[in-house]
Amino acid sequence: MLQNWNIKAKIYLILALFGLIGTWYFNILAIGQGRDFFADWGSTPAVLSATTDLLVAASAASIFMFYESKRLNIKYGWLFILGSFITAIAFTFPLFLAVRERKIST
Repeated sequence: MLQNWNIKAKIYLILALFGLIGTWYFNILAIGQGRDFFADWGSTPAVLSATTDLLVAASAASIFMFYESKRLNIKYGWLFILGSFITAIAFTFPLFLAVRERKIST
């Protein structure tokens, strides 16, 4: 299944998997504890710093994914951006990079 994927693309796929599992593990913990997910984002200066970091990096990644999808003619590239809101940018951005790497190397 992964025979046409080079080592760089496979590393991105592994990172995507860690991003998906890691973020959703903590999301499930928060839901199980009855936490207010969005209210917790602004609870301390450290959390606000991490939130700002994430939002700026996610915005830059989304812009990159949009234009790179167009440039490389990656079908349904917009799904990676939409998927970021549904899953996590820690999952969709490395997944996009894997698909991009595969597209570039073929």
